[in-house]
Amino acid sequence: MSEAYGGDFITIVDDDGQEFELEVLDSMDYNGETYVAFLPAEMDENDPDYGMVILRSLLDENGDELFESIDDEEKLNDVYEHFMTILFDDEEDGE
Repeated sequence: MSEAYGGDFITIVDDDGQEFELEVLDSMDYNGETYVAFLPAEMDENDPDYGMVILRSLLDENGDELFESIDDEEKLNDVYEHFMTILFDDEEDGE
């Protein structure tokens, strides 16, 4: 496994039972919830589907961390913009 970006990886299973390995970019608390940004670890950067994946982090009744997708498009865009500010704070979008 490459550790070029820090080497924090997780494996998640989607609703169809497919496993995906994701590299952790960063996490943040925003509006009372915790979000984590990932990059697909096993996908080529030139793949058109390659890009940042943002999931909400929750704790189950045993204290184990679970991740869920953000279904609200407006909330997802808002969280994405905040991650972009954190990850690339020297780049500002004029619009």
